[in-house]
Amino acid sequence: MHLIDLKAFLSELAENNNRAWFVMNKPRYDILRAEFVQLVSALITEIARFDPAIAGCDPKKALFRINRDMRFSHDKSPYKTTFSSSIVPNGRKKPSEGGGPAYYFQLDGNGRLFFACGEYMPPSDRLKAIRTHILNDSAGFQAVLADKKLKREFGSLQEEGKLQRPPKGFDASHALIEYIKFKNFMVWTEVQIEGWDSAQVQSTLLKAFQSAQPLVQWLRAA
Repeated sequence: MHLIDLKAFLSELAENNNRAWFVMNKPRYDILRAEFVQLVSALITEIARFDPAIAGCDPKKALFRINRDMRFSHDKSPYKTTFSSSIVPNGRKKPSEGGGPAYYFQLDGNGRLFFACGEYMPPSDRLKAIRTHILNDSAGFQAVLADKKLKREFGSLQEEGKLQRPPKGFDASHALIEYIKFKNFMVWTEVQIEGWDSAQVQSTLLKAFQSAQPLVQWLRAA
C-alpha cells in the first residue's frame, strides 16, 4: 500500500470534507481503497495462522465505510478521515450483529496508526455476559491481564467509560469488581508511521494482534 499517497489523501480530505471534493478525487480513493483491501486480506491470512477462526473473514466486509452516519451528530462532515478495519470471524463489525471481539486498526492523515483488540462498548446483554464470565472464569481473566506480551504491546485494559459504582446484580466485594465496572474490554495504542512502508505496518499489527489473541479468545468464550 502507498502510505504516502494515503496520508496525503486523508489529510486533504480533512481540509475539504465535502461531496464535491470527494467526487472529484474519487479515482484516488478507489485506488487507495483497493490497496487497503489487499493489506487487510494479507493480515487476515497471517492472523489465521495463530487464530484460525479469522480465516473466514471477508476483507471487504472487514472495512468500515468512509461515509459518516450524520443522523445523530452535530458534525455534518460527510466523510471519515481514516481508513479503518475490524477483523472478526464473520466479517461483521458490531457485537450486536455477531461481531464480538475484534482486531481493529486505522490509519489517518497525520501519519498515525491506531490499533486495538477486544470489544468496545458492547450492548448491555453482551456486557452482562462478559461480566458474568469474569465471575465464572476469574483465573482465566487474571491470566489474560498478567500476560507479558499483551502488557508489553498495549499496557492494561482501557478504562474509558468505567462505572463509578458496581453494576446492578454484582457483588461490590468481589476481588475483580473494579474490572466488572468496565464498559469496554479492550486494549489499544497508536504509533507514528512516518517513513514506514506497508510491510512495517503489517508486521507491527501482526505482532500486536498475536499478543492480544488470549484476550480475544477469552472474550469469545463469554
